[in-house]
Amino acid sequence: QVQVVESGGGLVQTGGSLRLSCVVTASIFSRYALGWYRQAPGKQRELVTSITPGGLTKYEDSVKGRFSMSRDNAKNTVYLQMNDLRPEDTAVYFCNSYPAIAAWGQGTQVTVSS
Repeated sequence: QVQVVESGGGLVQTGGSLRLSCVVTASIFSRYALGWYRQAPGKQRELVTSITPGGLTKYEDSVKGRFSMSRDNAKNTVYLQMNDLRPEDTAVYFCNSYPAIAAWGQGTQVTVSS
């Protein structure tokens, strides 16, 4: 059962921007906080940012001021606007509830070239 579908990744140069989208199954979207996670090669998956059902957001220190998470309740979709991208942002990006209880999706690859 597919519960999350991520999209929007790609290859950008340092300083560029990308906007990721994630459609979340309604039963999860409406009940739980949601998060964007990322996994770089050889590293564990980490939480990057989260948003409550009421729209309150938190960010990991390295992305504060550069990334912005939002949600569209009418579309069961969360977004991650990523600006001023750096090579260290290169990873596969996933969305899930926070804490993560849904089945993980395929993720979307973000590659930032130097």
